[in-house]
Amino acid sequence: MKNQQKPYIIDLTKINDPRGNLSFLQDFDQLPFAMERCYWLYDVPGNASRDGHAYHTSQEVIIALSGSFDVVLDDGRGNTVRHHMNRSYRAVYVPPMWWRELDNFSTNSVVMVISSTLYSPDDYIRDYNLFSAIAEANPPISDDNEKRH
Repeated sequence: MKNQQKPYIIDLTKINDPRGNLSFLQDFDQLPFAMERCYWLYDVPGNASRDGHAYHTSQEVIIALSGSFDVVLDDGRGNTVRHHMNRSYRAVYVPPMWWRELDNFSTNSVVMVISSTLYSPDDYIRDYNLFSAIAEANPPISDDNEKRH
């Protein structure tokens, strides 16, 4: 397994207009990967949580299309970061091998997730202890080699 990448925020195109603002993805040039799948979550009750998991290979970009929620990311080595998502022109990139949970949903939130792979149950790691053991066995990415964004 290669060194673990780090998550980061992506600022999407935003066009201000008095009639309503516009953000978009065009040719997916703002994504760090080619999109293979897109899905969305909605009707999540306020203050609810979505159980966590990680992926062996899939990468994701998560966007709050409406409302707000938190993306909680854990590298399996005791490092956790929380991103409060409440703007449709901001996204969070989640590399492979980061445990992710979604929580603190506002009522009527809509979450769009863009994935680098088609759905494959074999890519999921649903047990945190297994995830942590895999993460501990692989070196983290060094700041010297980290891709800057």
